[in-house]
This record gives sequence, structure tokens and C-alpha cells, in this order.
Amino acid sequence: MPDGPVFALPEYLRRQSALLSQLDINSILLIPTNDLKIRSHDVHYPFRASSDILYLTGWEEPKALFVGYHDGEDWKTTLFVRDNNELAERWEGRRVGVVGAQERWPVDHARDWENRLGILEGLIQTKNTVYIQQGHDHDLDTLVNRLLITKTREKTVSGKGPSAVVDPSALLAEMRIRKSESEISIMREAAIIASNAHKHAMRNTKGESNEFEIQSLIESTFMKNKSIPSYGSIVAGGDNATILHYHANQDHVKDGSLILIDAGCEVQGYASDITRTWPVGGKFSQVQKDLYEIVLTAQLDAIDMCRPGNTWSDPHKAAVRSLSEGLVEKGVLDCTIEEAMGENYDGRVREFFMHGTSHSIGLDVHDVGVIKPNGEEDGRLLEPGMVLTVEPGLYFPKWVENLNIDPKFSGIGIRIEDDVLITDGDPEVLTASCPKTVVDIENTVGKDV
Repeated sequence: MPDGPVFALPEYLRRQSALLSQLDINSILLIPTNDLKIRSHDVHYPFRASSDILYLTGWEEPKALFVGYHDGEDWKTTLFVRDNNELAERWEGRRVGVVGAQERWPVDHARDWENRLGILEGLIQTKNTVYIQQGHDHDLDTLVNRLLITKTREKTVSGKGPSAVVDPSALLAEMRIRKSESEISIMREAAIIASNAHKHAMRNTKGESNEFEIQSLIESTFMKNKSIPSYGSIVAGGDNATILHYHANQDHVKDGSLILIDAGCEVQGYASDITRTWPVGGKFSQVQKDLYEIVLTAQLDAIDMCRPGNTWSDPHKAAVRSLSEGLVEKGVLDCTIEEAMGENYDGRVREFFMHGTSHSIGLDVHDVGVIKPNGEEDGRLLEPGMVLTVEPGLYFPKWVENLNIDPKFSGIGIRIEDDVLITDGDPEVLTASCPKTVVDIENTVGKDV
């Protein structure tokens, strides 16, 4: 049972104030946490609180609701939580309870979650607008919809409360896209743990293996450092590495093939996301090395574009240009660099690099934040405090017909991914301690220390 939220209370209070200040005083804000999800019969998936309630309150338990409302003088906040229950706690674990939430969490009041509907009904009726994230608390959604006023031209046909329902997720997403120093500190920790996990897997793979064995090396390091996977780990050997979202992780990995591992961890709600590709036997073949260095050069070029004032699309454009140059230079593509790149960065290179270069990362591994808030063609300008991945790749699947490439490239998949913080100056690669040059990888694979 936690003693309190992850960050100091003033940080949460600043976040709440920044959100509530954007709302009309005749509105009410309702942010429920995730519901418990059934995996099979009476077995639940491990619970993970919604990212927005973590962001606003740091509350990690299920069945919780954050409420913000104006009382005529100031904004007030209430957190509805499960109260202490000795019998339930003997089965399911200790709870913070109402008293603990009132004493140690960043809200004005704490109330029993079981009483939320009765307490809120009268308050909701006095408001014009309800800001609510629906789909998490069915009974709360039903209450709001019942109170909502609907009208024809002649008369009110239902409800006696608010006249509008608005999803506040976009407001929260805009706030969350810029990380505070305390958030960045945790993300650095998650990045270091994930980097160490990849190094551990490299050092302890000395030849032929199985994907699930390598996965166990990665995820055991996560667990030893009090973290959990931030997404389903991808451990793809050989041709499996050409499947972008490969998740089976059950195949034999042959000596001489490449292994692509896309695996990150979550620390106190914050994610890391790393991909490394390395030779199982510890030594790149010449063909593997040529393709790998094309991807690495593209990644370094893209990272260099992660600077304030550049657009969100600039790292992707740099990656596409660099990959195009490398593929033409090495003879993988028999065309001009311009044809490979394409007028709109959609040329022939996209046959082998079909995904984007970056996504935001934070409380969600694919974090919130509108990339083109005003419809800008190249996306928003990068700002200090934003954290994004940079992950170019090349994929040459054996099983896809008509790729029109030299067979020596067939069956090779390579991706290199790091987490990059936008600063006032040079970009900070949070995952920089994870080997990625050819020399560093060859000096690490199979070298258990």
C-alpha cells in the first residue's frame, strides 16, 4: 500500500489547476479510472490505473473517480475511492481508504466510491456542462445521460440538469505532451532499466537460442528492478523480424541470423521503448552490417533533427532521406535517390520502411498529444519537455512476393529505436547506454560479465 502519490502534492495541484482553469465555472469535471478487465472466467488482467487519473492525482487503485467543480468561490476537488473493508482486504490486499486518501492525496475531499452517484446527482444538476471520460464507469455514464437535458423546438423532453457533455481528453493530452522535470527523472530511470535489460540479453546469448528464452532475459531484468513491461515484448529472430508487431516469441533462433527485440519497461506509470537488432552469433555478416549501418545512419540523422523549432515531421523526413541514400548507394534499390525518397517522402523506400519514425512517449507508450493540432502539414513544432521515440527500420520479408530485391537481403529485418528528450539545446537520448553501433554490439553479444 503506497504512502502517497509518486510526485509531491504541489505538482498534482498545478496540473489540476491548469486543467480546471480552462473550464467554465458552470461545469463539472469527472475523470474515472479504468475498470477491472476479465482475462478468463473469474481471473482478471493485472490492474493498471488510467493514465489521466495517474496524471491528475497519482491514484493507482481500481474503482476511483476524480471530480472537479466550482462552488461559487473557487474550484474544489474530490476523489471517490474504495473505503477500507477488512474482509475484502484479506482477499485482495490493503487499501488506502477514504481517510488515507483525504490525508495524503492532492484533493480537497475524499469520499466512498460506493456513494458517488447519490452525492453527485444533485451537484451535476446545477451545472451546464459535464466534462467526462465515458466508457469507464457505466453507472456514472447512465446517471449523466439521464440528467442531460434534451430538447425539441417546443419543449424539454428529458433531463433536468446539464445541456452538454464534453470529453476533456484533448485538454489533458495537450498538457501531458510536455513532461515536467520530475516526470523526465522517472523516464530516465525507465530508460536505464530497459537499456540494461537489452544489454543483459545481448551478453547472455552465445549462439542458437529460442525467442522465449531471450524474452525471459529481458523481462527478468525488468522485474528485478521493480518495473513491468510497458507493452508486449517483441522478440523476433530471422524472418520474424520483418513482421512489425510480431508477438508469438516462440521460434527457434538460428546462429548467424539477426534478432530484433522491441521491449521497454514501465516505472511508476512511465514507459520506455527501445528496439535493438543484433546478430545471434555475435558477428554481423557483411550484408547484415551494410543494412544495419544504413538504418543506424538514418536514426542518427533523425535524432539530430529533434530540436526545438523543428517540426514533428523533420526527424521522419531525415530518416527517409537517409534510408533512400543508403539503399541506392548499396545497390538495394536500382533507382535515383529522388525516386527512392519520393516527392512526399513516399517513394520506393516505403516498400521496406512502412511505418512512422516517431511517436510521443510518457504515461502511455504511445502517448497522447495531437501531432497536427491546427492541421499543419508538417506537424507541430517540437518543444523542450517533449519526449519521442526515433525508430527507423528496414524489412525484407521472404514471404512477400514481388519485392524486387537481391535474394541476399531477403529475410532480414532491422529496427533501431531510442527515446529522445527535446531540450533547449542538443537532444538527450534517454536510452543512450544501450549499445547500438556495430562495434559496441559485437563487443557485447555473448560477453557475459
